[in-house]
Amino acid sequence: MNAIKISALKKTYESGDRALQGINLNIPTGSFYGLLGPNGAGKTTTIGILTGLINKTSGSAEVMGFDTVKNFRESRKLIGLSPQEINLDVFFTIREILVFHAGYYGLKKKIAEENADRFLNKLGLYEKRNYKARELSGGMKRRIQIAKALVHDPPIIILDEPTAGVDIELRHMLWNYLHEINKDGKTILLTTHYIEEAERLCDKIAIINNGKIIIEGDTEQIIKNASNNLIEIKLDNIKSLSIDKSYNYKIDLENNRIYVKTKQVHKDIINIIHEIEKTSKINDIKIINSSLEDAFLNLTAMNNNE
Repeated sequence: MNAIKISALKKTYESGDRALQGINLNIPTGSFYGLLGPNGAGKTTTIGILTGLINKTSGSAEVMGFDTVKNFRESRKLIGLSPQEINLDVFFTIREILVFHAGYYGLKKKIAEENADRFLNKLGLYEKRNYKARELSGGMKRRIQIAKALVHDPPIIILDEPTAGVDIELRHMLWNYLHEINKDGKTILLTTHYIEEAERLCDKIAIINNGKIIIEGDTEQIIKNASNNLIEIKLDNIKSLSIDKSYNYKIDLENNRIYVKTKQVHKDIINIIHEIEKTSKINDIKIINSSLEDAFLNLTAMNNNE
């Protein structure tokens, strides 16, 4: 069973803005799934429909087989949401906030308190449990947002820009913890503008642009298919260069370098070296592997040009 199934989902706002134009998504149970796209692409609208914060125009969305409209009570309990905007009650301590939040999902007070303490410990916040939100740093508030998503122990966690504005050390701490809970069986749906974060964490991704899914699948395969690796070769004398024009390459005359783009770097590099060495001496070779950021930029640029 898929953790989340979205079929022909559309959303048109009163302004006429078509935020979603019939998207389809199947998010496997236990996956770490990234939903990527530029600002205004439809990511937050999709999350809003899944969690009942936004009404759909047409189509359907299911959470563990429960329709998000017809079976809204069941579907809501299965999701923990960490939204992009920080929304913490300033009148309660962070431990009280978590306990109250767990109570909204029907947890008894004792279990809610145990869960609150467990996740405060996991996220390095237990010593701050009696602090109020306004007394905490932005990074700590982000961690509380994630703790709120986890406190009722749902099988699906939705994280909308969970590391926005946090420092590098905290970001890596959160990455490690998210990996840990994913290995324990939680399905995680992540949106982020840090493409490196998605590449590091997500085994599957979908890229959305202008309300349409332009590609989805295994992260590594998307990188391989949608972008090129780069081979940087430094020569003694670039004037005597000999290379087959069928390769996608450019020449830097000033620094005696040649740059070759290829999808099959380990296969092509042997042929390229063989050709160059007919007339030139190679001083240095560097391979720059393609990244999810390269693939993302290529795919969104192609979509914008259609």
